[in-house]
Amino acid sequence: MNNALFFIPILMGTFFLIAGFILLKFPGKKINSSYGYRTFRSMKNQQTWDFAQLYSAKESIKLGIILALCSVIGIWYNPNKGITITLGLILIIGPVIILITNVERAIKRKFRNEHEQKPN
Repeated sequence: MNNALFFIPILMGTFFLIAGFILLKFPGKKINSSYGYRTFRSMKNQQTWDFAQLYSAKESIKLGIILALCSVIGIWYNPNKGITITLGLILIIGPVIILITNVERAIKRKFRNEHEQKPN
């Protein structure tokens, strides 16, 4: 089988699963700029950092499973090269966007009150 719609989601799914399990097992303990889920919002303080590490690990694992399951589509569907490239790019970029969006939204929702309160 030589179908990118099989290989791209299975490889991306495997990558997301491995990254998720590594981050779940070995989360970045302290805020740093080299390891873990690193965005401005996640690095705001230790509490948001800890939450983001756990939440992003779980989201990565979920996305990895979904991507791996999507590879089944590539077994039956073998479109022309243009459609394959377009769908392949969506399957590469889409999960990353979904991961960041979901984690940032969860941080914002969980820590909403803390960000709204300002010291007198």
